[in-house]
Amino acid sequence: MATRALSVPTSWDEVTPAWMTAALADDVPGAEVDTVTVTTRDDGTNRRARLSLTYRTGAGPQTVFVKAADPDHKELIRLTSGMFHEPRLFNAVKSGVPLPLEHPHVYAAGIDEDVYDFILVMEDLDGRGADPRDATRPMTPEQAAAGARGLARMHGRFWGERLDAEENLTWLEPFLPWDGMEIAPLPEALKRLGDNAPDEVMALTIESLIEQIWKPYIRSLTASPQTLLHGDPHIGNTYVVPAGDVGFLDWQVARRGNWSLDLGYFLQGALTIEDRRRHEADILRQYRDALALPEAELPPMEEIWLRYRASVAHGLTLWLCTASAGELWQRPDIAIALAQRYSAAFADLESAAAIAAIGR
Repeated sequence: MATRALSVPTSWDEVTPAWMTAALADDVPGAEVDTVTVTTRDDGTNRRARLSLTYRTGAGPQTVFVKAADPDHKELIRLTSGMFHEPRLFNAVKSGVPLPLEHPHVYAAGIDEDVYDFILVMEDLDGRGADPRDATRPMTPEQAAAGARGLARMHGRFWGERLDAEENLTWLEPFLPWDGMEIAPLPEALKRLGDNAPDEVMALTIESLIEQIWKPYIRSLTASPQTLLHGDPHIGNTYVVPAGDVGFLDWQVARRGNWSLDLGYFLQGALTIEDRRRHEADILRQYRDALALPEAELPPMEEIWLRYRASVAHGLTLWLCTASAGELWQRPDIAIALAQRYSAAFADLESAAAIAAIGR
């Protein structure tokens, strides 16, 4: 398809009207872009920009959102996620692979493996009144349930042999542990958790967190039913549309593995601690119902509850390590809020025992 052959500009100045015309051709055939203007940009782990467009002929989106690799962070992306997972996924979607949950529409995805680079041209979600969320603006239980049902629709669609049958997803890698987090100064994060931090968390060392909690759980993801995972569905990668549905952004960590990583990582960080305690059991039942699998394939509620309890390992580890780094990777208020939520869940759900149980 045209999207697979799309060239990858090295700067926003190279996103010319002719280039943008080619990028939009699948969705707005016959439209010819006249001008491209950078209206906002945010260069972090990836380069991001909102572009305003005018047209010489035809009509198309007035603004688009463009995402590309940042040269200074390519090695970090190589270590923790995967440079080409997101563009490969959306090229698969454009080839007909369904992605049955709310997500941004992607007009084009280009990959340049020779220089280890990519570009995505997506809809500007502001045009649909989307409300991006982060840890300082948690979801209501109803919104979190909508997000869990969306994840369930995707997981059920690609459950087990269904994922293996998708020829356009054969590139999908298993979710495996990565190295590097063991250098995090964990005591710095623990000091920031506050007086209500659980004793079970305060007793952790970076070695016990990585080797006894995180890695055993992550290894379990490939020793159990497999599906397509978003891989990084924390609340900062979500948005809410006016009708109330929850969408998921930033699919760079798309993987194959056990459903529990997506569900736990999303739910335990999206809700306040009290709302999670009150509503998580009901939302897990809604998740199971929304899988829409034959009865013989549906995991029993006991298994869902066990693996959900174990899944705290991922959010706890990532956000304690993030909080330990000060302002290096994330705003401290966001990192600490999430570290507190996953810490409370770790104690409430007796996650260490659940991890031991799934590892037997």
